Amino acid sequence: MWQAFGMSDAVRFGLVGFGSGGRIFHAPLLASAANVEFVGVVTKSPERRAEVAAQLPKARAFDTIAAIAAAGAEAVAISTPAATHAELALEAIAQGLAVVVDKPFALDVASAQTVVDAAAAKGVLLSAYQNRRWDSDFLTLRKLIAEGGLGTVRRFESRFERWDPDRKIGAAGGGTLLDFGSHLVDQALVLHGPAIRVYAEMRGNGELDDDFFAALHHVNGVESHLWGSWRQAAPGPRFRVSGSTGAYVIDNGMDGQEALLKAGKSPAGLGDRWGVEHEHRWGRVYHGETSAPVASERGRWDTFYPAFARAVRGDGPVPVDPADTLRAMTVLDAARQSARTGTAVQL
Repeated sequence: MWQAFGMSDAVRFGLVGFGSGGRIFHAPLLASAANVEFVGVVTKSPERRAEVAAQLPKARAFDTIAAIAAAGAEAVAISTPAATHAELALEAIAQGLAVVVDKPFALDVASAQTVVDAAAAKGVLLSAYQNRRWDSDFLTLRKLIAEGGLGTVRRFESRFERWDPDRKIGAAGGGTLLDFGSHLVDQALVLHGPAIRVYAEMRGNGELDDDFFAALHHVNGVESHLWGSWRQAAPGPRFRVSGSTGAYVIDNGMDGQEALLKAGKSPAGLGDRWGVEHEHRWGRVYHGETSAPVASERGRWDTFYPAFARAVRGDGPVPVDPADTLRAMTVLDAARQSARTGTAVQL
C-alpha cells in the first residue's frame, strides 16, 4: 500500500493518530496521492506503532507533532478522538504546519473558532476532512440539482442509519450527532445554503447519543430532514430529495468507498475503478408512478489530499473552507440545544 514519491514539489505530510480512522480512512489515501510524500505517523502507543510498521513499512513513527515537524513535515492530518481535535490542531498550527482535521472538527463552535482564528493568525492552511462531499451519491445529487432535474427542491431527506444494537458508542466520535451529523449537516448546507432554524431530537443509552433527528429550515426555503442512528433496524433511503418536478431516491446503502478501504483496497491499486458504483446501486428519479435510473458519478475521496497539497503549494483553495466548518458546528450546537429544550432554535 505504501508509495514513495520523489517529486520535488510533493508535500511532506504526516498523520496524527492511527486508530481505525487514521489506519483505514486516511493512511491509504495519503499514501495514494501522487503529490504527497507520507512522512510518518504520530503515535506513542506500542500497539499502533506495530500496526504502522506492518501497514506502512517505510513510514516512521513519531512521539509528538513537534518531532514530525522537525523531521520535515509540512502538513498533518489529525485523526484522533474527537475531544482531542482542537488541542492537537492548535499544537500543529503552533509548529507552522498546514492542518487537516477529521470530523467532528471540534466538540463545539467555540472550540472550532479558536482553531480557525489560530490558523489565520499564524498564516497556515486549515481544512476539515469532509470526505462525504465526494461520495458518489452526493456528487450525483449535486449534478442532478444543478441541471434542474428535480425542479425547485422543497425537501431534502438524508440518512446515515445502521443496525448495531449492541454497539457501545465510543467517546472517540463524540456521539452520533457529532459523528454522523457532521457529514449530514455539511452536505445539507453545501446543497441548500445557510440554515436559519434548527429542531432536533436525540436519544442514547448513556452519556453519548446513538440516535438523532434534526430538521433544518434554510434561507432559500428548503427543509432538510436528517437522521443518524446505530439503532435503526429498518434503515430508510440514503437520500429522498423532493422537488417541484420530480424526486430523487437512493436506497441501496452507503457510498462504496468506505467498504473498499475497510477491505484493504486503495485508489493506488484500483486506479480508474476507484469509486465506481455498480448499476444496481444507482438511484432513481421518480415522477409519480414512473421512474428512471440515474447513472452515479464516480466517488472521489481520492481527490481530497491532492487538492489540499496543491493548496499548500499555492495552487488553489483548500478542499473545505474553515468558514463552512464554523457554519456546520453552529448548526450542531443548535441541535443539541434544541434536543435539550424541546424547542426550535433560531440562528
